[in-house]
Amino acid sequence: QVQLVESGGGLVQAGGSLRLSCAASGRAFNSYNMGWFRQAPGKEREFVAAISRNSGSRYYRGSVKGRFTISRDNAQNTVYLQMNSLKPEDTAVYYCAADRSVVGLLMDAGDEYDYWGQGTQVTVSS
Repeated sequence: QVQLVESGGGLVQAGGSLRLSCAASGRAFNSYNMGWFRQAPGKEREFVAAISRNSGSRYYRGSVKGRFTISRDNAQNTVYLQMNSLKPEDTAVYYCAADRSVVGLLMDAGDEYDYWGQGTQVTVSS
C-alpha cells in the first residue's frame, strides 16, 4: 500500500516550463520503479517517462524526449518531471505511478503499475 500525491501542474504558454512532483508515502519507495503517465480529455492514458529504483535507467516516449526529464530523490521519497519547451499537445492530467515488481525492468504499460496518484492538471496555451 502506497499513497502518491502529485503537485506542480498549472497553466503555461507554449514554450514554457513546469516541474511536477510526486510525493510517496511509506518506507519502500527505494524499491519501486516510478513512472509518469498523462491523459487528455477523450483520449487514452499514455506513458510519458519512467525511472529505475536507483536512477540508473530512464525511458521516455518519443514525443517528449529531449524536452522532459524524469528524476528522483529517494531520500525525500519524491519523483519529479521537469517539462521544458511545452506544447499545446502536452495538455493533460499527469499521473504518477509506482511499480513494485522485483524484475527491475522499466515498463511503459499502465497495467504494469501498482499504485497511482490522483493527477495534476497541465494546460499549455498557444
